[in-house]
Amino acid sequence: MSSNDIVLAFSGGLDTSFCVPYLIERGYAVHTVFVDTGGVSAEEREYIEQRAHELGAASHRTVDAAQAIWDSFVTPLIWAGEFYQGQYPLLVSDRYLIVKASLERCDELGTKFFAHGCTGMGNDQVRFDLTVKALGDYTIVAPIREIQREHTQVRAYEQKYLEDKGFEVRAKTKHYTINENVLGVTISGGEIDAWEIPEEGAVAWCAPRAEWPSEPLRIELGFEKGTAVSLNGKPASGPEILGFLNRELAKYGVGRSMYTGDTNIGLKGRIVFEAPALTALLTAHRALEETVLSKQQNRFKPEIGRKWTEVAYEGFFNDPIKADLEAFLVSTQRKVDGKVIIETRGGTVYAVKVESKHILQSSKATYAQAADWGVAEAEGFIKLYGMSSTLWAEVDRANGN
Repeated sequence: MSSNDIVLAFSGGLDTSFCVPYLIERGYAVHTVFVDTGGVSAEEREYIEQRAHELGAASHRTVDAAQAIWDSFVTPLIWAGEFYQGQYPLLVSDRYLIVKASLERCDELGTKFFAHGCTGMGNDQVRFDLTVKALGDYTIVAPIREIQREHTQVRAYEQKYLEDKGFEVRAKTKHYTINENVLGVTISGGEIDAWEIPEEGAVAWCAPRAEWPSEPLRIELGFEKGTAVSLNGKPASGPEILGFLNRELAKYGVGRSMYTGDTNIGLKGRIVFEAPALTALLTAHRALEETVLSKQQNRFKPEIGRKWTEVAYEGFFNDPIKADLEAFLVSTQRKVDGKVIIETRGGTVYAVKVESKHILQSSKATYAQAADWGVAEAEGFIKLYGMSSTLWAEVDRANGN
């Protein structure tokens, strides 16, 4: 291959579509890589490949990363049990796998040039660049950041640039930035960025309320050591579980929300997102975990979970702290085995039944129903348990306060 080969992480959207002719104009032979985590249809994959060739790519490759994203991201995310700032399920965490696959393509071609379509305003540039730096010695080319030096209305400039060259721009990419993978969909831009009411076009998988089925939906998920391994009583792979949950729960509008987050660069970022499968998995796993972990585990573990989520969100996916945190999370999952039935009637999903041989349930006592201790023991416990607070009140009264 020639010394001007460059690998572009490609999605077929406005930003990466712009990058292809832009890089060609600057003398590069552009090799596009699309990392398919299982979240797009066969038709969409075909469109992305055709789009790459139409724009002038020297070669295009589609990489299957469905199992990889389950193993490297979904599994520890569910173990962590926390979404970013309590709301956002890190739907753009496929970025780390995109970089890895793209750099492998760089190595095949014998080039050190890697390009991405991230803007200079968002978080993805941090995720991409830090991952590249962690994985090797490569030269990062970021066309969108380059044009920001001269143009403030970047998306409008990109659209005009492509149309002037005779390339059509999809209608949905003109108004919104849409990221879609097996984890879910994020939608930003337009009125969403302005904290206005999202328009009808700001939807993806989730059906509106008027279209929700009238019958409730129940799904059984089986877990082994905190990882989902079966679906409605039958063994299933991670990608199969994600696909099924996304399809079925989207019909009921599960997992759709709006969120304003604190970004890496200090700006507030608002998005609409849809994540049916991750929402359901977290609900089911938490219900099972709460029954089998000790009180101290349930109290402390969320702190580790929140830190893992922050590390993954902020671009430090390859920092050693992530492996350290995951070692703790793995330990907490030793007894998280069992089955959970989740149910939705639309919008929200609940864990309605939990089965596990590890449930920390006394055979002789049930909360607020029955006990194997007496009144004196209960009163003695209350006296000792509240000693510090009671003493404070007594001393405060003695001092006339």
